[in-house]
Amino acid sequence: MSEESTTPDPLEILRRYQEAVRAGDRDTEMSMWAPDAVWDMSNLGLGTFKGWPAIRSFKEEWGSRYARYDLQPEEFLDLGGGVVFLKLRETGYPVGGAPDVRIEESWGYVYVFEGGMIVRMVCSRDIDEARAAAERLAEERG
Repeated sequence: MSEESTTPDPLEILRRYQEAVRAGDRDTEMSMWAPDAVWDMSNLGLGTFKGWPAIRSFKEEWGSRYARYDLQPEEFLDLGGGVVFLKLRETGYPVGGAPDVRIEESWGYVYVFEGGMIVRMVCSRDIDEARAAAERLAEERG
């Protein structure tokens, strides 16, 4: 008789997370983060945010800059050891901007999971470096 894992699949968690972000459901979104999780945007010059209140505050402030905001996952890689790499295209229409002014960028994200919760996320503009960092981390965590 085989045992099925009771730990949720990290890729499924991230899919549900992205759906919550698109729907603007901040409570569901935050429920997927460990209470003391870290959201690391330091290599973008935006800082590091620890814990639900800090992460939520950053996300709300970021979201308030856009009249419309969308994200489209382009690549999900479960690398093992609780490490997932995500390439994400984000499109935003700034508040107060002309209707045809949009910002569109792709980012690399490294997510770390423990016990079915996101415990750390690091974002990078350098997608290849983010992917390589995720691969190294997954190998270390084995």
